[in-house]
Amino acid sequence: MQKSDVGLIGLATMGANLALNIESKGFTVSVYNRTADRTKSFVEQRAKGKKIHAYFSIEDFVKSLDKPRRIILMVKAGDAVDEFANQLTTWLEPSDVIVDGGNSYFKDTERRVKRLGERGIYFMGVGISGGEEGALKGPCIMAGGPLEANEYMKPVFVKIAAKVEGEACYGYMGPGGAGHFVKMVHNGIEYAIMQAIAEVYDAFKTLLRLDAATLSKIFAKWNAEELDSFLLEITSEVLARVDEEAGRPLVELILDKAGQKGTGKWASQTAMDLGVPTPTIDAAVSARNVSALKEERGIASKVIKCSTEAQRVDEPFLTSIAKSSLYCTMLTAFAQGMALVSAASREFGYATSLEEVARIWRGGCIIRARLLNMIRDVYSRKPSLTNPILDEAYAKELCDRHRDWRSFVSTVKLHGIPCPAIASALDYFDSFRRERLPANLIQALRDRFGAHGYERVDKPGVFHTEWSKR
Repeated sequence: MQKSDVGLIGLATMGANLALNIESKGFTVSVYNRTADRTKSFVEQRAKGKKIHAYFSIEDFVKSLDKPRRIILMVKAGDAVDEFANQLTTWLEPSDVIVDGGNSYFKDTERRVKRLGERGIYFMGVGISGGEEGALKGPCIMAGGPLEANEYMKPVFVKIAAKVEGEACYGYMGPGGAGHFVKMVHNGIEYAIMQAIAEVYDAFKTLLRLDAATLSKIFAKWNAEELDSFLLEITSEVLARVDEEAGRPLVELILDKAGQKGTGKWASQTAMDLGVPTPTIDAAVSARNVSALKEERGIASKVIKCSTEAQRVDEPFLTSIAKSSLYCTMLTAFAQGMALVSAASREFGYATSLEEVARIWRGGCIIRARLLNMIRDVYSRKPSLTNPILDEAYAKELCDRHRDWRSFVSTVKLHGIPCPAIASALDYFDSFRRERLPANLIQALRDRFGAHGYERVDKPGVFHTEWSKR
């Protein structure tokens, strides 16, 4: 029997769709799932008549693959990845490749690359973005791990990835956990943009009392302009959906309690470890945590009675300033994410190309947006730039809209409407452009209570003052 080109383990929605995508590009695929019934159902239904072969033991699965073997794990991040890696190594040989296509923590990937590498087996951590539709039709692929392994996998990745202007949305992000690091940052930006969109939605609903159908049209119009992005596109789509049974917009029937799988939190934690400010990502993570306090918020809404009445808001005015604010927040969230990738690239030796990151994010992934063309252009001209806001053209986009941005934040705040993502983005912008911040007072206070020392602006060295003495 002819050997398969690629093996895939894990036939939940993402894994099944990816297997179909790989087969549709001319590859023969072997599949395995821990639950035999799911494997059987897949090959008898969606994969029927295709070059996809089912196996019901790890040994038979591995033996069905052409050498060097290429195996993609599409399983839940965490223990399942280690369990399957351990099972596979019993049958694998040096130069075989295991690809973890899930949302694994990048430090876990670093550990696995090292451990399996000691046995001559290549392990790759690969971020795959685009959801179930992307997996089937063409995702964005952020590859990381040994360069030799990437060369084995590249022919597959290039063919199955989304295409923008004839270019595959696949890129090699660097060694070790680089691929999963970039995917983690991608997800942090995703958190930030979704939160900002939700804040604009809240302002429109609360201040203008616009219905979902009208809001759908507003977001659709914006998506046809400079805010063109996948998240705006699906926001319009979601707002337009009516629940047939209730006869109401479906979004109004959904509980206001957001879930999360941890990747946004990882991005915030890692940014703090590296000393990189990502306040808009942080705000989005915190906002989800607040949303989870549904019962307490219900009590607080009855206990905390504050009048927040302000002047009536004009619809054209709010629509205009909201659009500018969302655009600025998106630019700022991307800037924070790029700064985080830049810092990690230096710290961990990834040598990640930020131009390449912007290029592949333009298609297939959840955060794809027109403005990524501008970010790619920034890094094509200035590849060593740590933050795109330092580019004059990029900064001008923010400066041209900052008055609207301030008006939106002040308007919704006066009406008691929270906007943590949009407000934190504005604070980041204002802090970043200030040559002098009040941290000098903080340093003085730290020296006063803890003798931590401080530097001076007029002479070099580290100083300490006996503050209690005159």
